Amino acid sequence: MDQNAVYQLFVATYHPDPNVHKQAELNIRGVETHNGFLPIVLQILASEELELGARQAAAIYFKNRINKAWDEKKDLSNPINDEDRRTVKQSILQALVTAPAAVQVQLTSSLNTILEHDFPDQWGTFVQELDQFLTSSDIRLAYVGLLALREVVKVYQWTSMERREPLQQIVKLTFNSVQAICSRLISSDTQEAAEILKLALKIYHSSIQVDMPKCLQDPSSLVPWGTLFLQLVDKPIPWEALPANLHDRDKFQWWKTKKWAYHCLNRLFSKYGNPALLPPSANKYTGFAKNFVNNFAPNILRTYLRQVDAWVKKEIWIPSKCLALIAAFFTDSIKHKITWQILKPHVESLVAHFIYPQLCFSAEDEALWNEDPVEYVHKKGDPLEDFHSPQLSARNMLMDLVRDRKKFTFMGILGFINNVLNKYHETPEEQKNGRDKDGALCMIGCLSYQILQKKSPVAGMMEPFFVTHVFPEFKSRFNFLRARACDISRHFSDLDFSSEQNLATLYESVLGCLRDPELPVKIQAALALQPMIRHESVREAMVPHLPFIMQELLNLTNEIDVDTLANVMEEFVEVFAEQLTPFAVQLCTQLRDTFLRIMEDLAQANHQHFDEAGSFNGDVDELSDKTMAAMGVLKTIGTLILSLESTPEVLQQLENALLPVITYTLENSIIDLYDEIFEIIDSCTFSAKRVTPTMWSVFPLIYRAFKTSGIDYIEEMLPPLDNYISYGRDIFVADQNIQTMMFDIIDTVMKSDNMSEHDRVCACKLMESMLLNCRGQIDMHVSSFLNLAFQYIFTGSMKSVEFKVHCLEVVINCLYYNPVLTLRLLEENSWTQGFFNLWFGTLDRFSRVHDKKLVIVALCSLLEVPAEQMPASLVSGWSHILTSIVQMFQTLPKAVENRENLERIYGDGFDESDLADELSGYDGSSIGDDDTEDNGDEDVEDEDNEYLEYLAQQASNQSGDSDFDEEEEIEEEILFESPLDEINPYVRFEEVFRGLQQHSPESYAVLTKDLNNEQQNCIMLVLSEAEQQRQQLATL
Repeated sequence: MDQNAVYQLFVATYHPDPNVHKQAELNIRGVETHNGFLPIVLQILASEELELGARQAAAIYFKNRINKAWDEKKDLSNPINDEDRRTVKQSILQALVTAPAAVQVQLTSSLNTILEHDFPDQWGTFVQELDQFLTSSDIRLAYVGLLALREVVKVYQWTSMERREPLQQIVKLTFNSVQAICSRLISSDTQEAAEILKLALKIYHSSIQVDMPKCLQDPSSLVPWGTLFLQLVDKPIPWEALPANLHDRDKFQWWKTKKWAYHCLNRLFSKYGNPALLPPSANKYTGFAKNFVNNFAPNILRTYLRQVDAWVKKEIWIPSKCLALIAAFFTDSIKHKITWQILKPHVESLVAHFIYPQLCFSAEDEALWNEDPVEYVHKKGDPLEDFHSPQLSARNMLMDLVRDRKKFTFMGILGFINNVLNKYHETPEEQKNGRDKDGALCMIGCLSYQILQKKSPVAGMMEPFFVTHVFPEFKSRFNFLRARACDISRHFSDLDFSSEQNLATLYESVLGCLRDPELPVKIQAALALQPMIRHESVREAMVPHLPFIMQELLNLTNEIDVDTLANVMEEFVEVFAEQLTPFAVQLCTQLRDTFLRIMEDLAQANHQHFDEAGSFNGDVDELSDKTMAAMGVLKTIGTLILSLESTPEVLQQLENALLPVITYTLENSIIDLYDEIFEIIDSCTFSAKRVTPTMWSVFPLIYRAFKTSGIDYIEEMLPPLDNYISYGRDIFVADQNIQTMMFDIIDTVMKSDNMSEHDRVCACKLMESMLLNCRGQIDMHVSSFLNLAFQYIFTGSMKSVEFKVHCLEVVINCLYYNPVLTLRLLEENSWTQGFFNLWFGTLDRFSRVHDKKLVIVALCSLLEVPAEQMPASLVSGWSHILTSIVQMFQTLPKAVENRENLERIYGDGFDESDLADELSGYDGSSIGDDDTEDNGDEDVEDEDNEYLEYLAQQASNQSGDSDFDEEEEIEEEILFESPLDEINPYVRFEEVFRGLQQHSPESYAVLTKDLNNEQQNCIMLVLSEAEQQRQQLATL
């Protein structure tokens, strides 16, 4: 194949005439499977003589072709042939040598794809080829070796321990050469040297991200690498070498390299080298950690302290990310007694000159506030947005100092803060520097939990503190102090004021800030109002202002997509449901408009940020913010609907207002919002206890969503689908089309290979709902339901008790629905004897109240079947029916008691997470325990690791044997309702039993002949209970 002809094709791909451009792409597609084509593309992009534009076009094509077709498992019509694969692997490293930077990016991505699929099994010589580059005296070749090494390390960076052996070998064979390259360059001041060193450090960091290879733990490796990292941290960068612009300084190549040196040292200490942070599951690093904390960590800590000292004295400049890394290392050093003893003498200075200045409102904060207040709110309000900021690291360091070394630090830090605030208080108004006070209040906010502890010596001082230092700032001339006043009010929301007047002043001040012209102030005011609802006097004071508060919250939601605002709105709707009822339709309409506005923004952003290849190149965080905001709006709508359960006329208006929200989400397959949308549909139909024409118009949309994008959401769809059957019974039984759609949903879930047993339980529940709610009107579905259940019942493929019971209950429900029809179908398929044996053999698994009642009423229905219609196989075991009923009645009272206890707990607002922790054995006792003794100067157990270790253990326990667990039991569903709730099982049994006694004495005799004394006594008690309950019902 002619290289020049291929080259001209790539030249034509960026021709200004779109027709020429399109034809060139088609021609490339036509020849891409020809032998030798891909190696020629590689030659073109690597050629130094050819035009850069064509080389870049060739590189992009090469990357896309490799990504789409290198995986041999894919069944492609245009695969890459074996000869081209071999040639590409032989040539790609050399191509990286001559490729310019813009082309290298595409090539390294392609190399990563090849290595992911071929290394080590189909490219066993790669490491040897790599070593030739790494050991070359030509720095260009060495750099390419590092580029290639980076890609192969990335392949294994996040793999499980079982698959990391190739990485261990790569590190063992190549890292000495990498370290030698770095040693040659450390004394250089060129930008090229900084770039190569940065690449080497990123490789090292990736290799220790999940696990630390054994060879790197050896002192023969650790000493030279550790020395290199410290040399880089200490390497001076003269002021005159730094760009004048702060933004450009952050991009300065040498500081980028120094940042990775910090990263490597921090990772070594925090994950492997600090015994105080080492979880039990990482005990293989215990020896390394002891050695590191004794012999290496002190040198690192002293180096970092020297850097901070020089930064404080303004002798050097340190970028914000490096300040954050330094603070993170200091925070970890607090935990271990060796590093704590080194850090301890510096605490006072670090608090005053390192932590405090970083927590003050900065010039950069001010610029962002003025230029883009929305972005300012996102940056300061979203922990993930601010994750690597020096402010967050400084706050964490401050909180850990007080939590872990409270005796030594707490009162001293409070004394420092108090001095700053008193000095500010005494300064003449025109000379006040608001930044000073902001930093001090920020520090107090960070320590709010410790300050308000039961045994805190300063908790009682916080009310006068607020009066003196916080209240005045609600009207400060500094906008950021007005925001800080609201913020600190939120941090101290657990503070109980002794003076109702002070509490009233606080509320009025926060409410006043909701009227502030500055967006960040209004946001902080909105967030501060939410926890104040707990005070009865505040709730009463809020009532006249509710329309204003809700309108402001809606306005803010339209101005900025912050999901925390939705949480505030949702709580107001829940707490003030009665007062907001007159405004419910207006509020819901505005929430709808807000939602549709967010959806329009999302649609535009998605449309604008997808390139021709279908790749997203926009701001993922922005889209995530909008999606979370939309979720928050939907949750508020759901809460509003539930609060209006007693006002059906208002609910109807709400349904009409919300129809566009439901329609848009389902028609556009916004699956991220399906959970909330199905909850809204459930709330509408459940609260109204009927299905309106508006909600019936939604049913086909739910079906279409299920068939196209929503099959994985069957559990979320279950409640509204059940409501359509139970509350829309008349329409459901009259409309064959609706029944067909419902059956298709059930059939698909029961038969699809992609569904879990838990999903199939949902289908079983839908079958049950149809059989219980539509008695006598859906005979045509009984046979199909039985077929769906029996495809599992006799196959032994049911693993969970839940699915086993629900499958059996489909058949039991059919028997209850129409015993004669069901018995005939069981007989026709020779299922009768096997089913009843299985059913009666697993009765102890029918543990819920609903299960027991269903068994009782179904067996009662069987007792009413005329003898001539009873299958012979059942007649022989006739007495088992009565003994099974007795068994259910013996265990029913205990099940009822259990359910009533759960209902009481649920009604009292019991925290389910507390119950889960209690049952699972984790008590979180070490976290925030006010009675724990001070750690003094000893090691501090890391609470985060303790909890993570507990979660890992729980996950390990749950991922064990998934076979049928004999001890498993189905949990009661407190909110579950069914027509069986209206049936009294005692009265029902008495009617059937007395009827047999009077009208079928022969059947009665057969039925009761095998009863023992205990069973006879149980029946007498049931009959007595039935009589009592009938009398009670008669008096109502």
